Parts: sequence; C-alpha cells; structure tokens
Amino acid sequence: MSALVARTGRHQQRYEGGHRLVSGCIPFKYTNLVENSDGTHEKVVKVLMINSTSGPGLVFPKGGWENDETVEEAAIREAVEEAGVRGDIMDFLGHYLFKSKTLQDELSPEGLCKAAMFPLLVKEELQFWPEQNTRQRSWLTIPEAIGLCRHQWMKEALEAFSRWYADQMLSNPKKENHGSDIPQSFDG
Repeated sequence: MSALVARTGRHQQRYEGGHRLVSGCIPFKYTNLVENSDGTHEKVVKVLMINSTSGPGLVFPKGGWENDETVEEAAIREAVEEAGVRGDIMDFLGHYLFKSKTLQDELSPEGLCKAAMFPLLVKEELQFWPEQNTRQRSWLTIPEAIGLCRHQWMKEALEAFSRWYADQMLSNPKKENHGSDIPQSFDG
C-alpha cells in the first residue's frame, strides 16, 4: 500500500488577479533508439498522460500551487500524486490560462486558472501512488498525445514541449539533462 497521500482542500491555495495558480508537467522518457537509414540513431520520446476524472480524454498531471511550496515542487508533487512518477524538472514551457468548470470558489468565482507547465524527465515509475485507484497511465508519442488530449490549453503546452524537445536535440543531440529557466513567481 502507498505511504504517499494526496493533498486535498484549498486552505493553502495560491491566487493571483482572480486566477487560481496551478502547476503541472509533461512527464517524458526516452524509449528505444531508432536507427535511421544513414546508420545514425535517434531517441524516441514518449509522454505520460493520465485519464481525466471528470470526463473522457487524457490529461497531464496538474493541480493547485500551494503557499508552502515552489512552483516546481508543486509540479513534482502533482506528478507523484496523479501519475505515480518521479523525475527532474527540465525547463519552463510557459503559462496557460484556462477556465475550470468544476473548481470555482470565492477567490476565483469564474473558475479562472493560470497554469505553469514544465517538462519532467521521468526517473522512476511508482508501483503505488495516491491516485492509482482513479488514474490510469498511458505512455504515448507526441502525435498520439495531441490526438487524445482533452483540453486545448494542454495541447498548446504539448506543442511547446515538442518545440522545446526539438530545440534541445538540435542544440545538443547527446545531452539528456538540459538547462532550466523556471519562474520564481507567476509574473510575466
């Protein structure tokens, strides 16, 4: 049984300008190398998506950024709680605005959210995790993930991930650990 427990409640939730602040990640890993026709090898990257608990389609782990953690700690926590993976934040993909249909409260009555999204290089897949009874994991290629992604804003984050990954491979094809440009706040 899992010793990990998912956080619940909103008592430590961060808000800014009527938006609930959210942090999430696009978990990824390298799979078998593919040999090209010229004899060179290419890494294949797959992203991890989980089922949504509020309807059809797949999503990336994300959730509220709380007062007692950094934005990157929140993304890592959500990856463990929702997807059962641990890894390293690699960079900052951007901010994404969306409207939550189910999570409206007095500080965000319209359910407006602002999400910071990060690529997370998966180092460990947990056998047990807090939301394992309500979440299933799916490793997908980027085109498969775009086709199955539930939310437009997550598709946009995935497209940003795809561009980031391509840039990383062009700038240093043998390097797997990349630099970081992680925001310390949501300003910007």
